Amino acid sequence: MAPEWQSLVIGGLTLLVIAQWLRMRFNRVKANRRDELFRIVAENAADMIALVDLKGRRLYNSPAYKRILGYSAAELRETSSFEQIHPDDRFKVLEAAREARSTGAGKKVEYRIRHKDGSWRVLESMASGIRNEKGEVSKLVIVNRDITERKCAEERVLHNSFRDGLTGLANRRLFLDRLHHLFERSRRSPARQYALLIADLDHFRALNESMGSAIGDEVLAEIGRKLERYLRGEDTVSRHDEGSSVLENAVLSRMGGDEFTILLEGVSDPSDAMRVAERVAATVSDPIAVQGHEVRVTLSLGIALNTGGHQGPEEVLQEAETALQRAKALGGGRCELFSEAMHMRAVQQLRLEADLLAAQANHQFRVHYQPMVCLRTGRITGFEALLRWQHPKHGLVSPFQFGATAASSSALAAAGQQVIVEACRQLKSWTAETGDLELTISANVSAGQLDDARFVGELERALGENGLPGSRLRLELTETAVGADPKRMEAILGHLNRLRVQLVLDDFGTGNSSLIGLRRFPFHAVKIDRSLVAAMSADRGAVEIVEVILMLARQLKLEAMAEGIESAKQCEYLLHLGCEFGQGYLFSPPVDAETASQLLRSPGLQRGLAKMAP
Repeated sequence: MAPEWQSLVIGGLTLLVIAQWLRMRFNRVKANRRDELFRIVAENAADMIALVDLKGRRLYNSPAYKRILGYSAAELRETSSFEQIHPDDRFKVLEAAREARSTGAGKKVEYRIRHKDGSWRVLESMASGIRNEKGEVSKLVIVNRDITERKCAEERVLHNSFRDGLTGLANRRLFLDRLHHLFERSRRSPARQYALLIADLDHFRALNESMGSAIGDEVLAEIGRKLERYLRGEDTVSRHDEGSSVLENAVLSRMGGDEFTILLEGVSDPSDAMRVAERVAATVSDPIAVQGHEVRVTLSLGIALNTGGHQGPEEVLQEAETALQRAKALGGGRCELFSEAMHMRAVQQLRLEADLLAAQANHQFRVHYQPMVCLRTGRITGFEALLRWQHPKHGLVSPFQFGATAASSSALAAAGQQVIVEACRQLKSWTAETGDLELTISANVSAGQLDDARFVGELERALGENGLPGSRLRLELTETAVGADPKRMEAILGHLNRLRVQLVLDDFGTGNSSLIGLRRFPFHAVKIDRSLVAAMSADRGAVEIVEVILMLARQLKLEAMAEGIESAKQCEYLLHLGCEFGQGYLFSPPVDAETASQLLRSPGLQRGLAKMAP
């Protein structure tokens, strides 16, 4: 080769070597700058950033690892990146790493990792591949974000969506989900039966109104705790008889208000559910101390069993509700098991309630008046205002002849209040006509009216608007109506007594009355029940009972009156025994206001009544 060509070749190779060296130097500087930039970003990032090789060995961990997980860089280098991962989560982390190695980009994954203190943190992780000169993934950059607080917040939201905020028990949503699950399982395996218990606090609304909702809430929370302790077996005194299999998977829920439910699995016989219901009632029977008050509560419970003939879980729930209403209707504080007869009765009750509501809407209720008479003179001393229903099929009837459902109807409670308003208005009119300032008006008061917090205020307004003193209004109450919540009734009747309203204990001498009511409440009079008056002619025992009642009334300085007097003989008996006042068909049936006005205006009618008296 010629010297000049040799020089050119050597020069070219020299330039090529220099260029290659410069390119390598440039790449090293670029890589160093990139590594420096990576380090700056990683060390100042809030998230944890790691660089690992394909075998999972840690090549770099950002300082955030120390702050979030507590591990130093040296401690992290001594362990595999998978050792701190929760065993249940390792597979999905390995799968995400495998995908990142094969594609260069992994998917987002959530997993738990152990903190240095032993607790578990939840990370959200994303891996990306770093390729070498050959284009192959040789390392993985993993960005980890601590989402523990977010996951805890999500769990709290989920928990709260299925939990009652006051008691912490399962709420209605979780209960219905569990009920549906049990129903479907029972349909697949008919031998696996369950029972539903619904428990409701008796007279809770009255407690809330008299003591305040804050105390009511504390009572509900304490009852929830008591029931939970019993079902968990912590209350060994209450749980001594029930088999563990029945209570083992029991689900306690608060449906809302003062209603709790219990789902029992493995119920082989109705007696299993009944025993649990009775013990549940006993569990809450002890007084509850709340804000310096001692509160006693009772439970009414309805029980329904899944017998295999139901079309859906809502039917089981409806049957338990029906049984609960039956327990309430029988006075509360008891357990009732659903039966087919109960179902038929419930259907009839629903129809009657609908008819009563329609009667109220269509203005079919009327007020009639039956005179109260002085048995010695025949003089009308007052009237009892009685509710009548102008029934489209049965004519003019007493709505109470349809049974206890009518008596507890909300429609009749509202109508009963209207009777008092109308009776006061009518008494004002009669007073203007006759000038008789001693004429009184009586009205029956139901438990539903007494449960209404507006009752006393509306009554006081009716008296004021008609210019009547309270002494001219008589309210007739049964001991059943006032005995449901004695403490609250003492306050209400005490208020009425201060208004000088006359209180009459109705149906006295029957199984629904006792001396306790006379001692505890400020009654002014007793009314002898019509059943005793009717029996006097043929039953010496009835006469003796009436005689004892009259003696008791005189001893207690109470006025005594009789109802249901239908014959002169009955009137004679009553007068002989010392009863001065009475009412009944012997003198007049209940009549409309115009006819009652005629009785008052006509001296002849008054004289006729006087002749009827012996």
